[in-house]
Order: sequence, then structure tokens, then C-alpha cells
Amino acid sequence: MKNKIQKRFTTLILIALTITSCKQQQRSSKEEVIIDEEVSEEIAVPPITLEKLQGSPAYADAELQMNIPKTDKAINNGEINFTFAVNNYELGAQTKGQNATLLANSDKGQHIHFILDNQPYSAHYEPTFKKEIPDGVHHLVAFLSRSYHESVKNENSVVVQKLEVGSNPKDTLGLTMDTPTLIYSRPKGTYSGKDTENLLLDFFVLNTKLSENGHKVRATINGEEFMIAEWAPHIIQGLPKGEVTIQLELIDAEGNLIPGPFNKVVRTVTLQQ
Repeated sequence: MKNKIQKRFTTLILIALTITSCKQQQRSSKEEVIIDEEVSEEIAVPPITLEKLQGSPAYADAELQMNIPKTDKAINNGEINFTFAVNNYELGAQTKGQNATLLANSDKGQHIHFILDNQPYSAHYEPTFKKEIPDGVHHLVAFLSRSYHESVKNENSVVVQKLEVGSNPKDTLGLTMDTPTLIYSRPKGTYSGKDTENLLLDFFVLNTKLSENGHKVRATINGEEFMIAEWAPHIIQGLPKGEVTIQLELIDAEGNLIPGPFNKVVRTVTLQQ
């Protein structure tokens, strides 16, 4: 009788141990699945891509001219009046086409990008405005922009002008604007919601042409490098939320930076939910 009880007791213990072991294995398997899912999510982060933007109206005959200030003498410092003439292009109009819904678009319409010393541009929707310009020798690049901030690229759509401001302006850059020069335009500022999906990468190049065997623009986006051998707008996709760092460099056929104070520029933009 005693042996039968001991056998039953031993059997019960073995059954309990087996059940406990199975539960532990199930729990371990579930934990492994969760970990695998987390790793899979990390691996599934989309890569950053850069593709040429197409489909924008060309505006091949659009023209921009600066009438005021006159630049044959030094300009008084302080608030300066600027007056531009715009031909074959309508400031304030919405640019037609699908890109207006694909990219961040200004509800104020088409405008002028006003860039002083390759700093972030100010947008102007009227041809006449005032700007506070500090004393010194400055280099102005202004060009026509579509409502979604893509520059109009032709030889007449841009104004390039040196401005001497103040009674004794000092030239701290030593730049001559007849050498190969890169001017940064987009992306800029803070993006949120749907506008974070497609960011416009756009710039102006002066006194050179981009080609596979010649000058190029090297774009480094969050550490990933892209070569641009055609002067064209591009779309950046796959960017994470938060701060995004973009570096543009104008380089020669051997990959060397072309001398010039504007030919390497780094900007940071922010992507929000």
C-alpha cells in the first residue's frame, strides 16, 4: 500500500513538473516572438531615398529683374526698399499640377525667394518690399519660385547682385559671383503631418553646369550620401521624425569641393507628427 502511494505521489510530481516546464516554454516562446517582432520593426525602417521631381510647369519665359535699389553706388544702411519687375509669371497664383498636393505648398501662391549671402531665404509675394540689411558687402540671389517652393530655373528668372551697404562697407567674404556657386533653397524650416512624407530638395547653381563627368552636387542627408549630376529638383522620402541634417556641396569631377564660401552648406529641418 505504501509503495502505491509513493508511486502516485511521484507521478503527480512528474506531471506538475511537466506542466510547469511546458508553461515556461510557452512563455519563453511568446517572449521570443515579441523580441523578434521588435527586431523586425527596427529592420523595417524605410531607407532614405532621393528621386528627381517631374511634372512642374516649366515657365521657360518667366523673367525677374531688380529695379530698386540701383547698385552703381553704396546703399544707405537700415531698411532698404526693393522693387522687382516680374514678366510672364504671376506672383500670388497657385502653381498648377499634381506637385502642389505632393509637396508642402504655400496658400499665398507663387513668390520670390530672396537669399542674402546664402542664408535661409525670405519669401515675397509682392514685387515691392522692404528689408533690413546690415552694413557690409553682401551677395544677393533672388529667383522666382512656384507655390510649392520649387525654383524657376532659366537664365532670366534669377537676379544676382552685389550690394554695398553703409558708408564704408567691408567685404568679409571675398566672393566674386562669376565663379561656380551653389545657392541652397529647400528644404527649410519645420514640416508636419502629410508634408513630412515628401520633402523638396532644391538649389540654384550659378556659372556652371552639372553633369556625370563634370561638376556635381553631393547631398548628404542624415549621413547618407547622394550624387546629383543634373540641375533639377528632387524629392526626399523615408525621413524619420525629428531633426534632419542636410549638407550640400558643389564638387568637381574628382569629387573635390569647388572653392567658394557658399559651395558647402549645412541646414537642419524638423519633421513633426
